[in-house]
Amino acid sequence: MPRSVLVLIFFLCLTSLFGQNVEKSFVVKYIETDFKIDGILDEEAWKQARSAKDFQQYFPSDSILAEYQTDIKMIYSATTLYIGIRVNTPGNNYVIPSLERDYRAGGNDNISLLFDTFNDGTNAFLFGMNPYGVRREALISSGGQGTEGFTTSWDVKWKGEAKQYDGYYTAEMAIPLTSFKFPEGVTKWRFQSYRFDMQKNETSVWYPIPQNQLIFNLAFMGDMVFEKPLGKSRTPLAIIPYINAIADKDYEQDLTEANIKVGGDAKVAIGNGLNLDITLNPDFSNVEVDDIFTNLTRFEISLPERRQFFVDNNDLFGSFGGSRDANPFFSRRIGIATDSSGNSVQNRIIGGVRLSGKLNENWRLGVLNIQTDENVETEIASNNNMMIALQKKVFARSNFGLFFINRQTFKDYDFVTPEEEYNRVFGIDYNLASEDNTWVGKFYAHKSFQPGDDEDNYSAGVFLGRNSRYFNVFTDFVFIDEDFESDLGFVPRKDIIKWATSFEKVFWPKKGPINSHSIEFFPIVTWRPGLDYRKTDHELQASWNFETRNFSEFGIGFSNQFIFLADSFDPTDTDGAIPLPGNQGYHFNSVLLQYESNQAKVLAFEGEATVGRFFNGDRFSIEGEATLRLQPKVRLGLNINYDKITLPVPFPSADLWLVSPTVNVTFNKSIFWSTIFQYSNQRDNLGINSRLQWRFAPLSDLFLVYNDNYFVNQFSPRFRSINLKVTYWLNI
Repeated sequence: MPRSVLVLIFFLCLTSLFGQNVEKSFVVKYIETDFKIDGILDEEAWKQARSAKDFQQYFPSDSILAEYQTDIKMIYSATTLYIGIRVNTPGNNYVIPSLERDYRAGGNDNISLLFDTFNDGTNAFLFGMNPYGVRREALISSGGQGTEGFTTSWDVKWKGEAKQYDGYYTAEMAIPLTSFKFPEGVTKWRFQSYRFDMQKNETSVWYPIPQNQLIFNLAFMGDMVFEKPLGKSRTPLAIIPYINAIADKDYEQDLTEANIKVGGDAKVAIGNGLNLDITLNPDFSNVEVDDIFTNLTRFEISLPERRQFFVDNNDLFGSFGGSRDANPFFSRRIGIATDSSGNSVQNRIIGGVRLSGKLNENWRLGVLNIQTDENVETEIASNNNMMIALQKKVFARSNFGLFFINRQTFKDYDFVTPEEEYNRVFGIDYNLASEDNTWVGKFYAHKSFQPGDDEDNYSAGVFLGRNSRYFNVFTDFVFIDEDFESDLGFVPRKDIIKWATSFEKVFWPKKGPINSHSIEFFPIVTWRPGLDYRKTDHELQASWNFETRNFSEFGIGFSNQFIFLADSFDPTDTDGAIPLPGNQGYHFNSVLLQYESNQAKVLAFEGEATVGRFFNGDRFSIEGEATLRLQPKVRLGLNINYDKITLPVPFPSADLWLVSPTVNVTFNKSIFWSTIFQYSNQRDNLGINSRLQWRFAPLSDLFLVYNDNYFVNQFSPRFRSINLKVTYWLNI
């Protein structure tokens, strides 16, 4: 056969494999009766069920069938979707770091299933299980284009068990149809499944995905076709009350308190696609403690939202603008206030409502209204926090979005100036996602309003990227006016014009231990319009990164930085120190080395080291994390971050330490204990958070949480608390 014909055949095969012309589907048969979920696929219904099979390898290759295959069967009744899975394996030496629900998929053996119930390629429900029958669920938003759209904080009731055999394991799931949202009368959902096999170092998917795309990207899905149309989506009314007994002592102010808090949430289904969440006197004391960090920059750093009330459809509210530079709504602002001393403190939430979800196939709506409490003694005003968001799907997977935000105090306070009475932001966004996710982008324009200040106050941005197998490029342009204000947003700096772009070339060796490696050039430049458009920052990054076939990664990078300090600044944050002088520019270079081992190893670690100049001095930084797995019940971790900052006299030098050991014990699939120690001499704090959780009923928990904080320079107690909290999920 002529060589040109062979090349043509090969090209057509690749086009068929990775293009959107790929068609994979299976039929989900209807049954009249329900059955027991025990992980054993011995029911007669499974023999008649159709299969989703022929899994494709995603890693280390994406052009062949998986060596160890997976077979998924589905059937459904009037109330429940049943799933039976057989997972073939090289052996029974599974990697299971923990028995705790909502585990991280990477680095352990498990399988995940994705359901796009509105067939829009934008949002999906995820359910997963490992060989020990441990479950997880998640919401995927924004088309699965990034990890920020992957939310594991979502909880819903469903059943699942697994059973291990020689050379394979089986899993059986029963997911109530009330756990999904879907249009009435729908006959198909888009479906995908991905699986991690850590014994073989293989990742596989049911619907083929090229490795340059994230494994949970919603552009790559097949169809599950229902034998009979689904009826109306009937999500039950859920009432989730709590009672919390709290005792604490503030050693700085010598105050001791003990009280009992009562409150709760309610979840109400409205139609086939909307959720109404109601909260009254919410309490978040059981939420996982935030990781502390060493901040050597002049700007605030955002932390992820972990509170359950804000989770459902969070992308409807939080994905406007640019997440790094100009996010107009950042839900963690609600419940945080600044007191008369300039300290950030917890601000009690009185209550709130949140309506979010699908109006129909193309429209989504989000409405949020939350009232926070006052504290006149510390000059904290009561505020009403409101947001309305509307999103319209266009083309295959893109959408337009409109929003309006209003933060307002309706009461006259002596300590609130007229200019602080309200803050309003209005904006429009266009989110681009091509059918095969090769092209992605975002275009937005926002405007804020304050009393007596309605002119200018703009924020705008343009992002456009192309993601391909061998060459990736994106460009990002941001403008934030000096007077733009978003009290409920995350805007670390204003008065900037910022441009960033990235050029990345990816190589795929056919042989050897390296699966892929890439070279990237990433310049970032910032100008200040308020300083006659002076260039105030640039960072020119160049890096070379490698990914091996055994899931380990390493790389090297070089950075050239320029920072013009308009104001004086002390990067060490040392009390009483002489800061670096403002109105001056600083040039400095640094080199970065990084490595991450295979996270499936019993002892796994990752780390990076930075060495080079820093402003007018030197910096040596090393950051590392090690985990020891005594599976499946114990996981030990240690995170160390050390920064040695050496500046010339009379400016401060410092040795900054952040040390954080963790202990996680899962006694069984219902009782979990986790403890984290966080030492930071930059923050002058040693924090201890220990949390015992008993899931005594589906989504119903008892928490015992102990917090202790000490000053480290003089090692004296700072703040101590203990909470005993019970929550109960009741479906009506």
